[in-house]
Amino acid sequence: ISLPDGYETWVGERGITLSGGQKQRLAIARTILLNPRILIMDDSTSSVDTETAYLIQHALAELLVGRTTFIIAHRVRSVQMADIILVLKDGRIVEQGKHLELLAQNGIYQQLYNLQFQDQEDSVLPLGRMAVALAEEPTEKPLLPDASGQHQTHIPSERLSSSLDDTDEVVYGKPYDSRVFSRMIKYFAPYKVALPLTIVATLLFTFSNVVSPYLVGLAENDYIVAGNLSGLNMIVLFFMGNAVLNWASYYVQIKAEARLGQGILLNLRSQLFDHLQRLSLKFFDVNKAGRIMSRVLNDVGELGDFLDSGAFWVAGEVVSLVAVVIAMFVMDLKLALFTFAVVPFLILFVALWQLKARSYFVKVRQAIALVNAALQENISGVRVIQSLSREELNSQRFDEVNKANLEANLASVRVSALMSPVVEMLMSISTAVIILYGGGGVLGGTIFIGTLLAFLLYIQRFFDPIRTLTMEYTQLQRTMASGTRIFELLDVKPEMEESQETVTVPALKGDIRFEGVSFSYDPGVEVLHNIDLHIPAGKTVALVGPTGAGKTTMVNLIARFYDVTGGRILADGYDLRNINKVAYRGQLGLVLQDPFLFSDTVKENIRYGRLEASDEEITAAAKAVGAHDFIVRLENGYDTMLLERGQNLSMGQRQLISFARALLANPSILLLDEATANMDSYSEQVLQQALKQLFQGRTAVVIAHRLSTVRHADRIVV
Repeated sequence: ISLPDGYETWVGERGITLSGGQKQRLAIARTILLNPRILIMDDSTSSVDTETAYLIQHALAELLVGRTTFIIAHRVRSVQMADIILVLKDGRIVEQGKHLELLAQNGIYQQLYNLQFQDQEDSVLPLGRMAVALAEEPTEKPLLPDASGQHQTHIPSERLSSSLDDTDEVVYGKPYDSRVFSRMIKYFAPYKVALPLTIVATLLFTFSNVVSPYLVGLAENDYIVAGNLSGLNMIVLFFMGNAVLNWASYYVQIKAEARLGQGILLNLRSQLFDHLQRLSLKFFDVNKAGRIMSRVLNDVGELGDFLDSGAFWVAGEVVSLVAVVIAMFVMDLKLALFTFAVVPFLILFVALWQLKARSYFVKVRQAIALVNAALQENISGVRVIQSLSREELNSQRFDEVNKANLEANLASVRVSALMSPVVEMLMSISTAVIILYGGGGVLGGTIFIGTLLAFLLYIQRFFDPIRTLTMEYTQLQRTMASGTRIFELLDVKPEMEESQETVTVPALKGDIRFEGVSFSYDPGVEVLHNIDLHIPAGKTVALVGPTGAGKTTMVNLIARFYDVTGGRILADGYDLRNINKVAYRGQLGLVLQDPFLFSDTVKENIRYGRLEASDEEITAAAKAVGAHDFIVRLENGYDTMLLERGQNLSMGQRQLISFARALLANPSILLLDEATANMDSYSEQVLQQALKQLFQGRTAVVIAHRLSTVRHADRIVV
C-alpha cells in the first residue's frame, strides 16, 4: 500500500520496479490466492530479509495445514517445521526424518544446522518486535514504468529524457520525410563505388526498357514496310544489343544495390548496438526490452527491405514512367492524349484506395504486434503459466488475438486485391482506345503501323510502374516511420554525460565517501535521504535492512549506474561524476543475486572481465571460490557450453562462476548484492573462506540478509 498507486501500481516488465524481496512476496501471495492443494516453494524466501522470512513462515504455518507442501530451502529455519525433511547429496537422499530426529543423527543436516544457527538463526528478533520493524519498513520508490497507452494512469506526466516517444504505434509515416531522408543520405557517402554504380545501372536498365518499343516501331515503319532487309538486320542487332544491356544493367543493379543496402544496414546495426551499450541504466528501466528490440530488429529490417529492393527500384520506376510519357508524346501527340484519357480515373481510384488501404494495413501491423507480444510474454513466463495451470485460459486468449490477426490480414488482402484488377481494366480500356483510334488512323493513312505497335507496347510499360509505385507507396510510408523511430533511438542521450573535466584514475585505493547523498528515481520523490557514509580503503562494509530499504540503490550509485540527485560520492577524493566511467568500472567487481552468464563456455564466462587471463589463472580463481569441483564434473569441464543465462547450471553454480569472474578481474572495489542468497551452507562456508582472501586489500560493500555473510565485516550499516 506504500507504492505510488497501491495495488494498482504498474510493476513494469519482469517486475523491474520492485526490489527482489518485494517481487518474491508478491509471487507467494499470488500462489496463496489460488488456494492450492499442493504447494511447491523453491527457495522462495532467499531474497527477503530474516525478519520478513520469519513472518512469512509463521503466516504459512497456518496456511499449510491440510495441504501437501514441498519446500526447497537453504535456510534450515524454513524447513524445520516440515513433517519430513529429505537431505539430498549428489542426486541421492542420504537422510530423512523430522527436524529433531535429524539433529540427533549427527549427520549432514546437523552440520548444516550448526553452520547456520551459530551465525544467524539464533539472532532473529521475537515475532512482536519483527511486526513493529516491518510495519515501519520503507518501500523503495519504484522506477518509472514504461509509457504505454494501456497504463498511462500510473505514469507521471513528465517524460524522462531517456524514455522513447510513443512512435511505436505509428506504422505509416509521411511518404517523404526530409529529416529522415537527410540523415539517411549520410550513410550512402562511404560507398564511393557501389552508389554511382547502382545509379548508372538503374538508369541504363530504365533506358533499355523504354527504347525497346521505339525500336519495334522504327523497324516496322522504316524497314519492314519498305522491304529494307539490311536496315532490318541492323535494327535486330540493335535490339539484341539492347537486350544484353538490359540483362547486364539489371544484374549489376541488383548486386550493387544489395551491397549498398546491406552495408548501410551493417553500419546502422553496429551504431545502434554501440549506442545502446553506452546508454544509462535508467533508459532500460523506463523502456521495455521488447520495445527496444523492435526498433533494432523490426525497424532496421523494414528499412533494409526498402534499401534492398525498393529505394532505387522506385527511383527507376519514376524515371521509366516519365520517359515513357515523353516517348509517347514525341511519337504521336494525339494518340498519346487518347492513351492518357483514363489517367484521371486512375488517379482518383489510387487516391481513394490509399485512404482505405492505409487503415487496413495499420490494423495488420497492430494485430501482428499483439500476437508477438502474447507469444513473448507466454514464452518468458511459461514456468509460472504451467505452475498455475493457465495453459487453457492463455490458449483461449491467444486464439482471440491470433484470429484477430487472421481477420486483419484477410481484410487487407481483400483491399489489396482491388488494385491489380482495376489497373488491368484501365489498361485494357486504354488499349482498346488505341486500337480503335490508332487502327482508324492506320487505315486512313495518318498513323504508321509501327507507331501503333510501339504505343501498344508502351501501354504496358506505362501501367506497370503505376502498379508498382502504388504498392511501394505504403512501403515508403512504413520506411519513413521506421526511420523516425531508429533516429529517435540514436538521439537518446545518456542520463550521465561525461563532463569535460573527466579524469582517468590509474589505480584506485578504494576510499569511498557519501557526502549528503540524496537520490530519487522520479523527480521530487527521494529514495535516499541526505546520507553521509565513509568506507575506508581496504575495509569491508555491510549494508543490511529490510527489503526495499535502498541497499541496492546505494550499490548502484557506487557503481555509477545512476548519478546522485543531491550531494556527491567520492572515490579516493574524486567526485564520481568527474571520473571516466569506463576506467572506473574497470576497477569494480560486481556480483548480483541473480547472476547473468552468457551463452559461451564456462571458461570464457569466467574470463569475461579479463580477456588476457590464462587458463591456469581461470582454474585458480575457480578453485579459490569452490567452483572447480563442480566444473570438472560437467560434460566438457571448463569448455562446457552454457545455455542462455546459464540455464543448464543450478543457481548456486551460476553464482560461484560469477564470483570466480569477479575474483579473476582483480578489482579494487568489490560490490556484492545478496551474492550468497542462493547458496547452500556448505558452498557458502567454502566461499566465505575465499572471500576473506578476496577482501584483503580491497574495499568491499556487501548487501546480505544472512548474518553469516556480514558478521566479519569491519563495519555494518543498517
